[in-house]
Amino acid sequence: MTRNVSITLQNTADARPIIEAITEDNPEATVADFPSMVKIDCPGRLVVKQDSVSERIGREWDVQELHLSLITLSGNIDEDDDQFVLAWT
Repeated sequence: MTRNVSITLQNTADARPIIEAITEDNPEATVADFPSMVKIDCPGRLVVKQDSVSERIGREWDVQELHLSLITLSGNIDEDDDQFVLAWT
């Protein structure tokens, strides 16, 4: 059985392109929308790609900007300039 990783972001205009990128790049993810937050669960591994978010916002996006919208997460983090990965390792 694969454990889910999860990320919860604020439901704001700044976070929506990140949420869109996550859902497109992780088709097995499930999204739960709430008035103030969006929780995304994914079996085993979830990736937030710098290129995908940059494409949506029309400028270079620094992966560290994710932390401005982050509420909570579940999983082990592997982060570099190109992506933010949650996984159980």
